[in-house]
Amino acid sequence: MTITLDQARTIVDAALEHGTAQGFNPLTVAVLDPGGALVALARQDGSGNLRPDIAVAKAWGVLGMGMTNRAIAARAADSPEFFTSVAALAGGRILSVPGGVFVRATDGTLLGAVGVTGDASLNDEAAAVAGIAAAGLVAQTGAEE
Repeated sequence: MTITLDQARTIVDAALEHGTAQGFNPLTVAVLDPGGALVALARQDGSGNLRPDIAVAKAWGVLGMGMTNRAIAARAADSPEFFTSVAALAGGRILSVPGGVFVRATDGTLLGAVGVTGDASLNDEAAAVAGIAAAGLVAQTGAEE
């Protein structure tokens, strides 16, 4: 089971709308399937040209490590050498800040991940969560643990 294009588009649109409504800086949103393939991406006007890579890295990292950004951050703090090695193996597609969020079906099945970037990391994460909720899906950030 994987995220559909319609679900991904809903997530992107709702995340961007959330950011605009909250007065966030311009955002970029990436939605990946469970295998890390890009399903949808949008970059608001004014969002920097590195933002697509950052959004993908936030989502790809949680999928690749099988843990939330918060768990990745804790691991990086406990073992910076390990994180540096993993980042090198991942080609830089892993970040240890909020904004990469697992997307799950209501039964808990992993459907993919969302990465948002452009504002403060917790605001990026809030936009991702809003987008996922708008699609009727469940966000897993690590904050709920």
